[in-house]
Amino acid sequence: MSEQTIEIPAPPVRLTGDLIIPDRPGGLVIFAHGSGSSRLSTRNRQVAASLNERRLATLLFDLLSPDEEADRANVFDIELLSRRLLAATRWVLEDPECSRLPLGYFGASTGAAAALCAAAELGHGVRAVVSRGGRPDMAGPCLDEVTAPTLLIVGGNDRAVLELNESAAEALRCPHELSIVPGATHLFGEPGALDQVCGLAGDWFTDHLSDPPSPPDSPADRRG
Repeated sequence: MSEQTIEIPAPPVRLTGDLIIPDRPGGLVIFAHGSGSSRLSTRNRQVAASLNERRLATLLFDLLSPDEEADRANVFDIELLSRRLLAATRWVLEDPECSRLPLGYFGASTGAAAALCAAAELGHGVRAVVSRGGRPDMAGPCLDEVTAPTLLIVGGNDRAVLELNESAAEALRCPHELSIVPGATHLFGEPGALDQVCGLAGDWFTDHLSDPPSPPDSPADRRG
């Protein structure tokens, strides 16, 4: 397994990322962390480690520079966050070790909205999306344009976010599922809750990153 720290150009800044590539990887998952977090998120790192065990490469990176994080408005600027995720994706597509790998996104909190907006822009270039305790509702009109199979994971006791995810699921036109972790709250801190997230996400990525890509279609086709 190879591990390296990378610098991702996202003018006017450069963003630090941690890239892990296991032997004979079957895909690559790029993480988009949530508000108030970073690439060092312990929860995302636990999910990433579980994906590495399934022979999936992972990239965790900081969506904002330290100076940008000081302005709280940036944390909730979904357009900015999705641009940063697209910058990381461009880096991946230009890297010889990563460019051939099927691509997925894993987003938490506001990062889930950024992942969905980036997936909508890239179409079938993204093969799967997973949201953990996410705010897919903040993706707004992007939801209708997402083609990648999408899994929304929410804690059963995270009631406000669960309602937002249910509404967002109704707006998705792509294959999608809403999975509820019983008894879990927003951060999945309950015993075994994050393990369930790891299992759900791992199964979703393993299934969909190994599938052949869907043929391209038009926006009109996606709207039915």
